[in-house]
Amino acid sequence: MRVAIVHDELMRKGGAEQVVLTMLKAFPNADLFTLAYNPEGTYPEYKNYKINTSKLQFLSRSVKWMQRLYFPLGVWAMKSLKVHGYDVVLISNTHSAKYVDIDNDALVFIYTYTPFRLAWEPTSYSQYVESRGVYRWVFDKVINYLREIDRKEAQKGDFYLGMTKETAQRIRDAYQVEDVTIIAPDVKTVNFKLSDKEKEYYLVVSRLEYYKKTDLAIEAFNELGLPLIVVGSGTKADELKRLAKPNIQFRSGLTSEELADLYANCKALIFPQYEDYGITPLEAIASGRPVIAYERGGVLETMIPYRGDASKATAVFFKEQTIESLKGAIELFQSLNFDPEFIKAHAEKFDEYVFIDKIKQFVTDKYRKSRQKSSPKPKLASEKRINS
Repeated sequence: MRVAIVHDELMRKGGAEQVVLTMLKAFPNADLFTLAYNPEGTYPEYKNYKINTSKLQFLSRSVKWMQRLYFPLGVWAMKSLKVHGYDVVLISNTHSAKYVDIDNDALVFIYTYTPFRLAWEPTSYSQYVESRGVYRWVFDKVINYLREIDRKEAQKGDFYLGMTKETAQRIRDAYQVEDVTIIAPDVKTVNFKLSDKEKEYYLVVSRLEYYKKTDLAIEAFNELGLPLIVVGSGTKADELKRLAKPNIQFRSGLTSEELADLYANCKALIFPQYEDYGITPLEAIASGRPVIAYERGGVLETMIPYRGDASKATAVFFKEQTIESLKGAIELFQSLNFDPEFIKAHAEKFDEYVFIDKIKQFVTDKYRKSRQKSSPKPKLASEKRINS
């Protein structure tokens, strides 16, 4: 079984890029394709693989330039990237991975973290929210075009996979597909550890972007005066640093070991955003540390909320994305005693070996069944895919 794995882009360190590394462990002989690759921007493990990139690679040396050139050059580049000669194509995707040119007889699995956010949730971007007049008109035209392309290219899939019940429903709604199999992304628990040191600070680990709501955490801690460490980088970094008072520190460019130490020795991870899944809460609980999280999105399916017994919980939720609601959750947290061993044990239910077993079994079973069919009728382009 010849396997290709396709991912949107390998330019940064995020949860999706970790999932792809686990997919490569499930299918170690797979070839890897992507829009663009920056070895210094993403996880160093990718240096162990041969990575096939699109024509945008030559112009896309940073995330900023990749995003600037995405429309229309990135879309065109991915449509031009040929993924031929494979029995199975496993697509790891939010935006452009599914646009690639695939053989009509390949079996296609599309693992979607969430439908293309710019096309389907443009208000997640400050650039859209703040646009006016002719700029908003142009924005809407581009978004409508991207939505049309995105829905069309999603029809390439034979099988659809999602992270949670909520994201599975988004996939059904956006792409008009019926069956979506849920396989939760993994956390590599071996990379995290428990610590007996006294906990002195709270922690945020996030890309510093508009929809991540890091500003909410900073404003709450400005008022509380408690120590907070913010780990990450992004387009809002300078703005957030100006907002923060001296009790808040910023870190970036950390090694895996340095980040693991910060997780292990924090009081709790602050998770203020509405996230489709959320790998960082799982990394925190893999370190035995509880999470203070906004009560929406993926944390509803990965965390055990406090309901009167902190020893059997992994998180305290807050109901509204307001300073007062977050402060109330922090103040409640300070009165509770969590069990680090219980928290870490819960994280192990999401360990990478669980993901590897599930994705490998799902793909190989579907491939085996497809091979057992005698002389299958070829699908019409409208039923399977139109390569353009």
